[in-house]
Amino acid sequence: MHTDLTQGPIISHVRQLAIPAAIGFFFHTMFNVTDTYFAGKVSTDALAALSLTFPIFFMIISIGAGMSEAVTTLIGNALGSKDHQKAKQIVWHAFLMGAILSLTLTSIGITVAPYLMQHLGASGNYLHVSLDYILTLLWAGLFFIFSYFINAMLSAIGDLRSFRNILIISFFINIVLDYWFVYGGLGISPLGVKGIAVATVITEALGMIYLAYKLKISLLLHDMPKFQYDRSIIVNLIKQGIPPTANLLLMAGGIFIITYFASQYGKDAIAGMGIGMRVEQIALMPALGLSMSVLSVVSQNNGANAFGRIDETIRVALKDAFYLSIVGILLLGFQAEFLVSLFTSDTVVISQGVIYTEIAAAALFGYVLIFTYLSLLQGIQRPAMLFYISVTRQIILPIIIFNILIYFSLDIDALWWALTTIVWASALFVIWYARRSLTEVRSVVK
Repeated sequence: MHTDLTQGPIISHVRQLAIPAAIGFFFHTMFNVTDTYFAGKVSTDALAALSLTFPIFFMIISIGAGMSEAVTTLIGNALGSKDHQKAKQIVWHAFLMGAILSLTLTSIGITVAPYLMQHLGASGNYLHVSLDYILTLLWAGLFFIFSYFINAMLSAIGDLRSFRNILIISFFINIVLDYWFVYGGLGISPLGVKGIAVATVITEALGMIYLAYKLKISLLLHDMPKFQYDRSIIVNLIKQGIPPTANLLLMAGGIFIITYFASQYGKDAIAGMGIGMRVEQIALMPALGLSMSVLSVVSQNNGANAFGRIDETIRVALKDAFYLSIVGILLLGFQAEFLVSLFTSDTVVISQGVIYTEIAAAALFGYVLIFTYLSLLQGIQRPAMLFYISVTRQIILPIIIFNILIYFSLDIDALWWALTTIVWASALFVIWYARRSLTEVRSVVK
């Protein structure tokens, strides 16, 4: 009924899962890059609006994304222990949780978004453009959250190809819809930046439908038992989901904090940072693909108590990630101006984007280490420390250090170097803690 990741060569499983996931993430990032490109064609206000609203939207959907990681973990562990009926009941409960989250998060997002953007300094046309974009996205929260949940189920059974396929298709659909809705035509009036949001909503809805179809024809849903509410499943989903959710929420909060401090340097700095982050995301795609494969492989092998295979999974993933990171570092470090200039002709925005991108190259492999070892912690069902790591890395240290840098009126590059230092310090701690946790889990079983 699924790909048995507890048998067969680890290197094949990791790469067969990581490659489609990385390709999918690449096209997902290019999807966002397309939006950034068209926003730059509309106006600097539109470009800045995408950067301004990103942490707000990310904060809302991160809850759905974080909880979906719990779905992968629990279904993967159930399949690894050969308890197929339990896996199917987890599917039922995941759908229930997804529906509740969709309604709740959409309501919260629509209520708080205007206040958050005003707090970030948006006003006048800048605020109007930002609200047009973010509110359109938030009304479609169900599509985003169910896409995460369904993909989590497919990931648990070793299917990351469906994720890859729909993200590739979505990328091309989004290009067409962005052009159509931004500039108008065929009976549609030009919508400007709101058109970018409408295109995203339509594309996401189509993606959710495709993933639902792939799940429907998978053997995971074959001979589904009658739904029987089990409080313990909901508790476990919440227990396993809160740490990665908190990690993503804090990441969103961290971006909010970074955006707040960067806003002290003006609108051009915000626009440049937004472009730089898009470029950085492209370089991180292989690492994200590997982290997804690590979560799937570790989850099943943890359920089967195959700890030697877990050790091998980490070794293979890190070796591949290191070589891929070298390529990313070279691109960010030596082609920053070319990459940033693809999105805007504004020389001031380009200079700001280049500053961010070149410094981000130094943090790249640090992020890789964090992603890999956090996936290990989730797979062995020891995710609790994620919250403390994230709150320190994303909130406490940036607030303290950035305030000091702003107080001494240092240039914006000081902020980005401080951020890189925080990333590497966090990576070293995560490595130590994850290895210790794996040793503890192994000793309990023995």
